[in-house]
Amino acid sequence: RETIKIFFDRVYFFAALNLVDEGEFSLYASEEDMQEAILANPSLIEPGFQPITYEKKVEPGFVDVFGIDKDGRLVVVEIKRRTAGREAALQLSRYVSSLKGKVNRDVRGILAAPRIAKGVQRLLVSLGLEFKSLDPKRCAEILNRKRARSLEEFY
Repeated sequence: RETIKIFFDRVYFFAALNLVDEGEFSLYASEEDMQEAILANPSLIEPGFQPITYEKKVEPGFVDVFGIDKDGRLVVVEIKRRTAGREAALQLSRYVSSLKGKVNRDVRGILAAPRIAKGVQRLLVSLGLEFKSLDPKRCAEILNRKRARSLEEFY
């Protein structure tokens, strides 16, 4: 039960109404759900993307999804459930830099989020990184389809 106390210094109009709340709350997908959706349907990132692992440990932290693109380049995917800001871009840059120092291959960095904050696209370009729009609602739909299989699909 929640209680809200509101204090007014003036009242110009007062009405008592019988209101009905028909709104729905839907979280759609957490970052973990979005990660699972990418693993189940890698084309959410791009055609030909193949995940290798997730939560890969690198020096500054853990890469959300690590894989290979259609051209054989390593790909680091950083997932954000909400608008990705400057810090997310810098975090991805640290992951990519860490991996580039350890492997003798091209490494791409992709920031996957519903949208990015103002000015972040410019930062990504300057860092040699990319943005991919990833809708949490679409991820939830993919997971629900994956989870809602009938027995007939397996024989």
